[in-house]
Amino acid sequence: MDSIQTETSMTTTRMPGKILIVDDDELNRMILANIFSDDYEILEASNGEEGVRLLLSDIPDIAAVLLDVMMPVMDGIQFLEKVRSKGWNGGIPIFLITAESDTQVLSRAYALGVMDTIAKPVVPYMVRRRVDSVIELFMARKRLRARVEEQQHQLDEQARRILELNHSMIEVLSTAVEFRSAESGSHVKRIHDITKCLLLNTELGVGMSYETIEIIATASIMHDIGKIAIPDAILNKPGRLTAEEFEVMKTHTLRGAEFLEKIPQMREHPGFVYAYDIARHHHERYDGRGYPDGLRGDEIPIWSQAVALADCYDALVNDRVYKKAYSFDEAKDMIISGKCGAFGPTALAAFKVAEPAMRKLYAVKEIQSDGQDIS
Repeated sequence: MDSIQTETSMTTTRMPGKILIVDDDELNRMILANIFSDDYEILEASNGEEGVRLLLSDIPDIAAVLLDVMMPVMDGIQFLEKVRSKGWNGGIPIFLITAESDTQVLSRAYALGVMDTIAKPVVPYMVRRRVDSVIELFMARKRLRARVEEQQHQLDEQARRILELNHSMIEVLSTAVEFRSAESGSHVKRIHDITKCLLLNTELGVGMSYETIEIIATASIMHDIGKIAIPDAILNKPGRLTAEEFEVMKTHTLRGAEFLEKIPQMREHPGFVYAYDIARHHHERYDGRGYPDGLRGDEIPIWSQAVALADCYDALVNDRVYKKAYSFDEAKDMIISGKCGAFGPTALAAFKVAEPAMRKLYAVKEIQSDGQDIS
């Protein structure tokens, strides 16, 4: 191999880290080491194979690699190809130090991630200045990247806290509505859990990310927010509603959607679109006989279909001011047979799959009472 021209190394500001020298010529390694040894720890490899092992062995603080081209066992180009195939991402600058003038070789080296090429015989102060400058640049990039990542983490944490606060505010408001309608405040939590169960475990959630399903489940707790506008005499009437009263009750879907639109913070929430749609359409029916818009079939968004199923199931298996609770088995049969609501074939198939898991979400086990199972 060509020997490297010797000169006294220049004194520079100390740089942290290590420099890996990959060269089969011991004299060349010694000369290069002499240029950098005052300020860097030196690692040496006599061929590309040894160099690959060192570079990929998780040795910390390797600041740069000085790489020869012509070497036995594994040459410089093969070294670059190997580390690239092992997932090396270019986070450490590699300098090609060679007398090679073949443009194809040099072009290949640059394509494989070489930062700079230094021709032999080298001039020590020029090598030192070029290598130090690039190392400083890479270190500055790492510091900047770390700063950006830290700031992004802080922003993400702030956003998470805001979402948690929004979720808590939504849950409190929704629970207040449930208490006003003489229902258990746990109803909204069960609707959240059942909706999530349906979307996670059945075809209803196909194509949705886990994050989207979480957002929809959170939005589901706002399904009955419009009941805040319904008079107590109708909302808590213990018997069957008259036709006129039922028309008033039906308006809770429109009032809920309007209410959500008027909350500026809610419009900024990622679940607003889902919450609005669910509040308005969770009483639509697959046969088109629901309200308020008479949507039919797949015109009803899948998340509103899921919440409608969850709401129906929970209403059946719990006491209401107008009825006693049905058993889980009775509720299941009523939904599948169409005695309670009208759901599409996809939603019903999903319900059959998820119902055993939905049943387990209830803290109170079925008990036998006067020959009838209740929840």
